[in-house]
Amino acid sequence: MKKKTDNNTSISSSYLSPRQIVAELDKFVIGQDDAKKSVAIALRNRWRRQRVSHEIKDEIMPNNIIMIGPTGVGKTEIARRLAKLAGAPFVKVEATKYTEVGYVGRDVESMVRDLAERSVGMVKEEETASKQEEAKKLAEDRILDILIPPIKKSKDTKAENIYENQQTREEFRTMLRAGILDNKKIEIDLMVDTSPSVNILGPFGMDEIGMGVQEMLGGIMPKKTKKKKYKVVEAIDILIKEETEKLIDMDKVIKEALARAENNGIIFIDEIDKVASRSDSGRGADVSREGVQRDLLPVVEGSNINTKYGMLRTDHILFIASGAFHVAKPSDLIPELQGRFPIRVELKSLTEEDFVKILTIPENALIKQYQALVSSENVKLSFEEDAIKEIASIAAKVNDEVTNIGARRLHTILTTLLEDILFELPDGIKEKSIVITADKVKTTLKNISENIDLSKFIL
Repeated sequence: MKKKTDNNTSISSSYLSPRQIVAELDKFVIGQDDAKKSVAIALRNRWRRQRVSHEIKDEIMPNNIIMIGPTGVGKTEIARRLAKLAGAPFVKVEATKYTEVGYVGRDVESMVRDLAERSVGMVKEEETASKQEEAKKLAEDRILDILIPPIKKSKDTKAENIYENQQTREEFRTMLRAGILDNKKIEIDLMVDTSPSVNILGPFGMDEIGMGVQEMLGGIMPKKTKKKKYKVVEAIDILIKEETEKLIDMDKVIKEALARAENNGIIFIDEIDKVASRSDSGRGADVSREGVQRDLLPVVEGSNINTKYGMLRTDHILFIASGAFHVAKPSDLIPELQGRFPIRVELKSLTEEDFVKILTIPENALIKQYQALVSSENVKLSFEEDAIKEIASIAAKVNDEVTNIGARRLHTILTTLLEDILFELPDGIKEKSIVITADKVKTTLKNISENIDLSKFIL
């Protein structure tokens, strides 16, 4: 499992120490050291478990984590970046989407089916990349067969693909690769899916049944070909995709994908506090909430879930749950579920100083994103240091006075601040360099930030 970094060097997450994992997370998430430390240990423990050779290996269960903290402080980003760093299948779900059997909503097991789907997609993508050169050669041969029909040698020859006009074909292959034949139109045979479309309406889980029926019919129905004309430059891409599909061994892909999901998969369950039943209530919506927890319990404990790719064991999937827990408390979860999330970390609210760092330090910092967008119009956008501090100050103030949405507040403030510039940029601004000053920030946002009623609607 490797992660490609921007400087084209690869980092093997298998050999990263917890300290190195935290350093990688620091590039994208400001602060929250306790949470980073916990997930770093959890990731390293996976590598440690893989190196255990005797039977106790199957008994070593992941320490699932609950992250507690307000919205916008980095809970999801930490989990997402961890999965990317590990090259692991990752699914983010909202706990509020699920309900117990008998209520409207998706069944809890669908999160595992989603993980299997994601894992198959990842492995297939890797296989596709590894087969590109071979598929390209086969696609070129198909195009050359159309442009220069092969004249095979006598039947006595044992060598395959040796033609009387081999030299001419290779000359045309050189022209094809050089792009000289790009605009020439050719007629190619394409495989067409003749299986009928199937829509199954019903309660939760029926979408997976529908997909299974669709694939079953697709395997039964005979494949047909259809002739269509394309330019060579378009045909080569279409044929490469078709040849790649033929080269990929889907049985091997599915086997690897299921193993990867079982041993390396991460499921991030957001808003788990919304399904916690308050201790002072015992009926109504709380009954359904507790039902979700009880349905979630066997999945987190470890069970075999049927997916369209086969059985998937959840024993060693890492579950990371998160919630603000403003109203409910972690202790309001049913005891059995609490026991399945032994690691609890509290994420702190972001300060004005944190906002300054979030705007400037991470590799995907918001200011860097806007600078990249503006540079596409051949204009340079820069922010003075005082302007950045003013933006951070306004974000902290509005979060305190209106609603604390954490770092997401920076999105709304920057969007409002740069709205006119982004609108006028293509045809109304002649400058090649735009500098955002503290005065510009104050002037643009003063009325909104000082008027709480306006802040509620605009920021």
